[in-house]
Amino acid sequence: MVKERVKVVAENRKARHDYFIEETYEAGIVLVGTEVKSIRAGKVSLRDSYAEVLNGEVFLQQMHISPYEKGNRFNHDPKRPRKLLLHKREIKRLLGRTMQKGYTLIPLRLYFKNGWVKVELALGRGKKLYDKREDIARRDAQREIARALSDRQRYR
Repeated sequence: MVKERVKVVAENRKARHDYFIEETYEAGIVLVGTEVKSIRAGKVSLRDSYAEVLNGEVFLQQMHISPYEKGNRFNHDPKRPRKLLLHKREIKRLLGRTMQKGYTLIPLRLYFKNGWVKVELALGRGKKLYDKREDIARRDAQREIARALSDRQRYR
């Protein structure tokens, strides 16, 4: 059995706060050499990035990969659109779902898997302000319960 090595480089924590995550997909990404070197150095940000389906292909928009400091004229544009590699049936499914009102494609995390750069792409539906408040209240309540249980265990 082959063991998969996964090293997470960047996460979009705000995505789970702003969206209800319905489905996730693993996608490869088309990069140039200096981009891979910058990603290995951790110089990447997924904040405000999103994906869209254009002409039967999926592109990741607004993902910032800092230029490689040891690169020269071969450096890349930090916010250029990057093509994602998905199966045709997955792209068709994503196209159909994103046409519905309120659905969007957001990258959750960027990671290396067996030496290849992968993106965890999520199909999400935007949360309203009251949904966000509800989540915060639920999280606070869980924290209080956990604190009460640990105090109870400590004084036994």
